[in-house]
Formats: sequence, C-alpha cells, structure tokens
Amino acid sequence: MDIKRMVSEIVERKKADGGIKQVYFVGCGGSLGAFVPAKTFMEMEARDIRTGLFNSGEFIHSIPAAFGKNTVLVVASHKGNTPETVEAAKLGRELGAAVVGLVYLKDTPLHGNCDYTVDYTFGPGKDIGGEKVIEGLKVAVELLNQAEGYGHYDDFYTGVSMINGIVSRACRQVEKRAHAFAEEYKDDTVFYTMGSGAGYGAAYMESICIFMEMQWINSSSIHTGEFFHGPFEITDDNIPFFIQLSEGRTRAIDERALAFLRRYGKRIELLDAKELGLSSVPATVVDYFNHSLFNNVYAVYNEALAAARQHPLTTRRYMWKVPY
Repeated sequence: MDIKRMVSEIVERKKADGGIKQVYFVGCGGSLGAFVPAKTFMEMEARDIRTGLFNSGEFIHSIPAAFGKNTVLVVASHKGNTPETVEAAKLGRELGAAVVGLVYLKDTPLHGNCDYTVDYTFGPGKDIGGEKVIEGLKVAVELLNQAEGYGHYDDFYTGVSMINGIVSRACRQVEKRAHAFAEEYKDDTVFYTMGSGAGYGAAYMESICIFMEMQWINSSSIHTGEFFHGPFEITDDNIPFFIQLSEGRTRAIDERALAFLRRYGKRIELLDAKELGLSSVPATVVDYFNHSLFNNVYAVYNEALAAARQHPLTTRRYMWKVPY
C-alpha cells in the first residue's frame, strides 16, 4: 500500500482519539534488527511521540501501559507467519491500535491481523530503497511528518533515491577483501560484531542471523559505546572483531573503539561507511542509512565465508525442523 496515503488514513482515524502518541516497532530476529533505524529515527526526531522496539514474544507478555488507541503498532515478519508476531498484531488491533505489517510474501496470517500491510523487496537484484529496513523507515518518517512535521523530509527521500547505487558500488568495492576475510577466518569459532546508533541493528543481525544461525559460530554484538564498560577485557591478538564505522552523530564512538582495537588487537575487519560512499547522503539524515549499507555489504562477506567453510547459509539444525 502507498505509505503516504496509508499514514494519512491513520492520522485521520486517530484524530478522534486525540492523535498519535506512541509508535511501537515489534518483530523477531532479523525483523527486530531491521527496525533499529526506524526506532532510532523516532527517538531522535520526534518531539512528542513516544517510541519503543520490542521482541514480539516479550511484547505479547508485557505490553506497555501506554499502549492503546493512540498507538501505531508496526510489525514485520518476512514470511508473515511468525507466531509471536502474528499474535502481537492481533493484540494490537484488539487494544485499538492502528496496526501496520511489513511482509514479503502475499496472503499470509499476518495480513489477516493487520489494518494495513506494506510489501518490501528482497533477494538478488533487489532495490535497496524498497527493502524492509527502508520501508520501516518510510513508515516512521511519514508518521512523524504528518503528525508533527519533519524538517528533513526531502533530504530523507534524497537518501532513499541514492542508497541503491551506494550499496551496489560498496558491494563491488569489498569483493576482494571479503574473499580474503573468508580465508583468514574460516576456522574461527567465535566472532564479535560492533556498531552504534541507527546502524547497530546490522551488527546485531550479523551476529545472531549469520554467525550463530547460519554458520554455527559463537558470536555476540557489542555496542561500541559499551565496549569500554566490560567487553574490551576480552581483546587480544587472537579474538576476531568486525567493527562498523558509521557516518553521522555516533561516528566518534566507533572511532574510539577502533583505536583501542588497533592498539591491543590484531584481527580486525572494518566497514567504514565514509570509505564506502555513504557521505554523499545529506548529513541531516545520513545516520539512518548506515544500517542498509552495512547489512547489504555484510552479505558479500557472508557468501564468501559460507563457501570457504563449506557451510551453506541455508543449513539449519533446529530452525523449521523441530518443535520450538
């Protein structure tokens, strides 16, 4: 559905209830991580609208007290059948919220429990400007713009128009280093990813969805700002780190962590958003595009690593195979 028209309908519907006061994002796994930019956008840019990001299972057992008729609930499920997310959407409607679902497949259980659904692109050759992360951002930006006003609305859509080209060039740029990375790290059994700000979700997704789920490698994501409050103690010459340097407001946090790693560690793989071309996006909104750049560049590394380890990304032991 057209997001601008959808949001216009939601804003009109909610006038009788006193307007939109909360926008919550709910999902599991990669869908949860994909909402980090949208949630961060609302935190940073909204003056009066409250926001939150919740795992679907936790949400259905612990609904925020503020949740109700003044709420827009945005959920995501790639196949539209994640049980916890379907239940979250159902509960949202029962409690009077306007429920928006981001789904890739058609005619799913999630469609039947949402007021509106937004399709996104996925797979080889996808338009990055229409992927799940960006579609979630579009919903957040449109909600804020229509409910409160957003001064950098045009800049945001300039970024949307640019991101596909930026990512395509960046993926080509890292091909050789991705293969070198795969050969260097194919036998490692632990890996840490690091990032901050709106891009942190990409580090989180790489850790839980790729290293742990798809490659069976022990992993954890570390916020670069939290690195010096415990995690840096595991740094040595042998531990591998994959660190993101974002463009925008949190870059200094990432640079501080990288400086420490370079002083006390040796096995560091760096993704620098500036080097990869993201600085061409308007500075007013560049923070919110880090995730899409990193997440899609990671995919080049992931394919190379899977090939080097002879462990296809489709391999599972438990997911979709046993009751859980």
